[in-house]
Amino acid sequence: MSTIAAISTAQGEGGIGVIRISGENSAEIADKIFKSVSGKKLSEIEGYRALFGNIYKEGEVIDEAVALNFKAPHSFTGENVVELSCHGGVFITREVLSAVIDAGAVLAEPGEFTKRAYLNGKMDLTEAEAVMDLISAKSKSAARAAMYVKEGTLFKKSRAVKESLLTTAAHLSAWADYPEEDIPEVTDNSVLQSVKNSIDVLSKLLSTYNIGQAVKEGIDTVIVGRPNAGKSTLMNILSGVERSIVTSIEGTTRDVIEDTVVVGNVILRLSDTAGIRQTDNEIEKIGVEKTLKKIESASLVIALFDGSKPLTDEDISLIDKIKNVPSIAVINKTDLESNINTEYIIKNIENTVFISAKNEDNIDELRNIIEKLAGTENFDPSAGIIANERQKNAVKKAVDSLKEAESALKFGFTMDAVTVLISEAIDYLLELTGEKAGEEIVDRVFHNFCVGK
Repeated sequence: MSTIAAISTAQGEGGIGVIRISGENSAEIADKIFKSVSGKKLSEIEGYRALFGNIYKEGEVIDEAVALNFKAPHSFTGENVVELSCHGGVFITREVLSAVIDAGAVLAEPGEFTKRAYLNGKMDLTEAEAVMDLISAKSKSAARAAMYVKEGTLFKKSRAVKESLLTTAAHLSAWADYPEEDIPEVTDNSVLQSVKNSIDVLSKLLSTYNIGQAVKEGIDTVIVGRPNAGKSTLMNILSGVERSIVTSIEGTTRDVIEDTVVVGNVILRLSDTAGIRQTDNEIEKIGVEKTLKKIESASLVIALFDGSKPLTDEDISLIDKIKNVPSIAVINKTDLESNINTEYIIKNIENTVFISAKNEDNIDELRNIIEKLAGTENFDPSAGIIANERQKNAVKKAVDSLKEAESALKFGFTMDAVTVLISEAIDYLLELTGEKAGEEIVDRVFHNFCVGK
């Protein structure tokens, strides 16, 4: 394979910028543009050694740098790797990269360093995907979950199931193909138990997908209610900054205001909307229409009610609209005398919480309910999660094949048919980890990676 190079740090001003070079000739290429103050060459020193010197382009010094040398197979990619740490900045890092390309390297494709690490057996496909999840993590929980997957939790769980199924399949094949040998007979019950155990493990793994999405990608959440119920104040509390304008004038919020906030273990893609009411104001009317559309597309609705006032027709209509979707009724203004029909709200919306947004009272209970609905209340990142649609599909197909095998056993099908179905499940688990993944699948995994990783 060719020797590749790319800028591995974020594009922008910073203390350092790192240009990574990977491939058989990485040290020789680096030696063409890097001259150490000691006179030593990167191609002549041991791995895990660093040299300080200057970067040259067309015979002119363009920057100082520290060059770190890694020898195959003990590197991120499993190949010879050189990392040049120069001064940070868009211009200078691009100049250094240009010098490396002129010296014989090829510009790396998105995710090509991690792809080479996968191809060289440094990690499986789930661990490679976790690298990108770690880079793009928006919360501590998301970062921890990605780190555990990168360390192999998902691979180990799927491997344990795969090994159990391989043992069963091998025993079935040996017993069928060599009847004259002294091989213990395979009973329907023993095979059925193996299949059931595998289904249980994989089904539990499959159930982590929605939790993983809530932790990793977030939940589309909309805050709704009539004007002056306290929606903008709550938005600002959850965001931790003043995103929405708060006044005593009804109809202040005319458009949808959006932010991404972290609530416990879950990310909310939060929208503060215009108050729902009948209005002749054309601008406010457009805002109300946007609010109603947001409710239809949201995965979670936080409906705010002014506890100091009786329920209005708009409140009743809102309750009717959201009572059968994931929602939380937030009765606000507990610092004032209550005049609202709380029984009606509680009867129609299971998850109800009383708060004072003004005084920030009982906000923790609201956070707890949000986590409960998201399924992240007792989230354990170390248990491993299914992180994306590709992984979910592979595990689901494996479960489907095993359920077919279970049915085949119960209906008295031949063991040959059962073996075929078990082998199918094994293939899907091999596809999950990348041990048996086609080129198209591998390319799709790394397509969305950033250049330099």
